[in-house]
Amino acid sequence: MVTGQYFMIQEKLKIKSNLDSKNQEYNHLSIQFSLGGFSFCVLNKNDKKFTALYNYGFKEASYTPQTLLQNITEIFDTNPLLKDQQYHTVSVSHTNNLSSLVPKPLFREERMSDYLSYNNKTLRHDYFAFDDLKNHEMVNVYVPFVNANNFFIDQFGGFEYKHFSTVLVENLVDIYKLSLVPHMFVNICKRHFEIVVIANKKLQLYNTFDYRTKEDFIYYILFVAEQLNLNPEELELQLLGNVKKDDELFKMAFGYVRNVSLLENRSKYTFDAAFTEDIKREFFTLLHQF
Repeated sequence: MVTGQYFMIQEKLKIKSNLDSKNQEYNHLSIQFSLGGFSFCVLNKNDKKFTALYNYGFKEASYTPQTLLQNITEIFDTNPLLKDQQYHTVSVSHTNNLSSLVPKPLFREERMSDYLSYNNKTLRHDYFAFDDLKNHEMVNVYVPFVNANNFFIDQFGGFEYKHFSTVLVENLVDIYKLSLVPHMFVNICKRHFEIVVIANKKLQLYNTFDYRTKEDFIYYILFVAEQLNLNPEELELQLLGNVKKDDELFKMAFGYVRNVSLLENRSKYTFDAAFTEDIKREFFTLLHQF
């Protein structure tokens, strides 16, 4: 079995001391996971404050749904914030590239497999789910990790789940839909990134891309800009996810796009002092899925 490693544990003891019978009804647990890793955070909705965040990474040899469940089970068995505590509400987001946004007028629930088969390889036994993007006339069709969902049912009884791209798109569109300047957002992960383009007060594009080099990275950004007739001299390019201002990816983007910046935190919630701006940016979707 592959054992995950803690990314941030500074707030564990403080949260345990606060989770008494009086405060327990206000605590919300957000979980986000993929074949490559597992993260969770705790939000006290009464105080409107995030108080803990954990992140585990898995070795690439374990990238299967079966070992994913083994890894999640081990995390629950060893982390007291998951093993010993109860939460009033729980949300879960599934991270994979098996998703497709569909305009709501064209969506038919009985045709979900068709929407994904155009760009992804699906199997006969795949289970399909969909998220209704609130106020955006879109539906996100995707393949969730059913074995993980079944495990969470055993742990929590009821919970809400979404695809992580639903969280990403909904929040970015809600924040930036009134901007008069076209925005391209790039959510950077270890081996892939997502591009979200918002212009003319609506979503223009969402897609995910695999990359290995900084040249791959800038190629896809410029390709998307060209396809959407976006001028790199006028475009606002904002980076989020696993990125810092001195990273080679940031420097590469800055060499080709005039206006490049790191996404700023605009959460309506507050954070314990251990949450740096880099952490808020890297875990943007986890910290916005409630």
